[in-house]
Order: sequence, then C-alpha cells, then structure tokens
Amino acid sequence: MQHNKAYKFRLYPTRQQQEQIFRTFGCCRFVYNHYLDKRKTLYEEQGKKMSFFDCTKDLTILKKELTWLGEVELVALRYSIKDLDFAFQNFFRGAGYPKFKSKKGSHRHSYRSDGSNISFSGNKVKLPKLGWVKCKVSQPIKGRILNATISQTPSGKFFVSICCTEVEIQPLPKLDNAVGVDLGYRNLATLSDGTIIPNGKYRHKYEKQLARQQKNLSRKVKGSNNYEKQRKKVAKLHEKITNCRKYNIHNITTRLIRENQVICLEDLDVMQMMQKPYQAKFDNDVGYYEFKRQLLYKADWYGREIREIPKDFPSSQICNVCGKRNTKVGSRLTWTCANCGAKHHRDVNAAKNILSEGLKMSA
Repeated sequence: MQHNKAYKFRLYPTRQQQEQIFRTFGCCRFVYNHYLDKRKTLYEEQGKKMSFFDCTKDLTILKKELTWLGEVELVALRYSIKDLDFAFQNFFRGAGYPKFKSKKGSHRHSYRSDGSNISFSGNKVKLPKLGWVKCKVSQPIKGRILNATISQTPSGKFFVSICCTEVEIQPLPKLDNAVGVDLGYRNLATLSDGTIIPNGKYRHKYEKQLARQQKNLSRKVKGSNNYEKQRKKVAKLHEKITNCRKYNIHNITTRLIRENQVICLEDLDVMQMMQKPYQAKFDNDVGYYEFKRQLLYKADWYGREIREIPKDFPSSQICNVCGKRNTKVGSRLTWTCANCGAKHHRDVNAAKNILSEGLKMSA
C-alpha cells in the first residue's frame, strides 16, 4: 500500500550556507508579514479580499522593487504566501486570526523548497541555493520527493524534513489480538491484559535543572551575548525533554501496533483536562495528543484498526465482572464493587471496559 511519508535529518551547513538559510528565513518572514498586512488593510479600508493568486502576482512586482528578494529561492517565497492563505482558511473555519511572524531567536524558523531539485548522495543532500549540505542520513529515502522543509530549532540546530509520496509500506500480518488502553497521568498507559506502562515524567525529572537554567536566564540582559547563550541552554533542555517523551511514545505505540489487530482507547477531551490546575502539569507531561497521533498513522500504515470510545463513557466506574456502575469510586486507585464484591485496580478495570465497549462497536 502506498502512503506519504516524511524523513527528518540533521543538517550541518557551512557558515556561507547558514547565511543563505538565514537570508531565506528573513525574506520568507518579510513576505508573509507584508501580505498579511496588505490583506488586512485592504479588507478594513475597502472591504475587498486578496486571494493567493493575487498575492503571487503582486510578488512579481514586489521583487522588482526590492531586489534583495531575488537572492533567495522564489519557490520558498510562494510557499510562504501559501502558508498565509492556509492560515486565513483556518481563520474562516473558526481558528484565530493570523499573526505576524517574529524574528526572535526563541522561535522555530523554517521555509519550504520544491522537491524537483533535491537529491541525496551519501551523507549529503543537494538543496536549491545551498548546494551540497552535510547531512546525517539515518535511513534510505523511498518514494518521490514532494518538498523539503529546512528549519532551525530554538537551540540553534538545523534540520531538513523530506516529504515523500508513493512510498510502499507493507501491512503487518493480521492477528486475532485486541487490546484496551487506558491513558492516565499516574501511568502513561494501562492495558486490558493487566500490563502497566509507567509514565516517564521527563519534565518532572528535569524540573529542577530547568528551573535553575531559567533563573539564570532571567538575570541576563535581553539582547546581550550572554542572554543568547543562556537562552540556547534553556532551549536545549526543553528539546531534550520533548525528544525523550517522543522516543518513549514511539516505542510504546510501535509495540501496540505490532502485537494487536484492534486497539481501543478513549476519546479524551485534553483541553478540558488541562483546565484543572492541580492536574494540568502532569497531563501535559504525558503527551496524550502525540500518543494518539502516532497510533493513528501507524495503524493506517500497517493495517491495524483504532476504535475510539466516546469521552462520556464511565470506564472507571463500571465493574467489568458484573457490569454494575459504581458512582462512588472517586479517585481511588483500588475499589470493591458494591454489587458482586469484585476487587478492581482502577486503571486495569477501565482498560477492560474500554476493550469490551470497543469490541461492541464492530457489531
């Protein structure tokens, strides 16, 4: 089966290549902000709208007026206008109004390039306007390259993300196994077979170190070289926490996909959970969205099925033995059913109920 797939590799550009990348970042940011301001002003003063094609036509005139825009790749500038148009489409669907982009170093900078002029040779990648750039190629590229996104993280590292299409991915052999998954902040996941997968609590692990680095940052003068050095230290620590969490979730989701044909889990309302001040910090450290995102695309790749239980299903309150609902369970980790006397571990019982409810959905 053919799918789209992305590959992300670390870049090691030379000083000249870095200058060209920074130049492209700046031009793309300028074009984005310029047409955001132009579309906003045109609508406020004349009530007219400016489409993507109107902006691309106007870009040709703008390049003649501002000759320095010709120093970067034209495709990258057009992709910047396309991103702005997509932001307006999201606004019309109910998202927030597009914001102006900042050049501050605490933000992630990126631009996109067309895939027709991109090629790999050993540990090097050929990119438009940059030439051959040293690259950490960790796996072979498969499929046809659509585009490449060159980005710089807040910690100062450069990456290239290659989007490929027509990638052939073989589905895994079908199994008879099904599993229910209960996500929580005590443990990352509890399975219906009784397996408990602990939460790494990576932010909690590095909390004191992060607080110390942020305290040092607050004592630096903004804009100074020492401030920039300390900002990168804080950014690297945040990056380390994120990478540890993603690595852990990748291992767990891959294991679930390989061992089970059907995976049942709750459709959690993460936004509502984050409103609880005493619990939001722990929920944020789990990574519910990333866990679900990885399960969904891996299931699509390898021929597995994900079944989501409605968020209002009382999985923790129902006894998986007799089916009686116990409304006085509260937040206790273990409880005894008032109807049949069965003793339950809260999360294991919930996982079993999620599995049972998920299997009913196929009927």
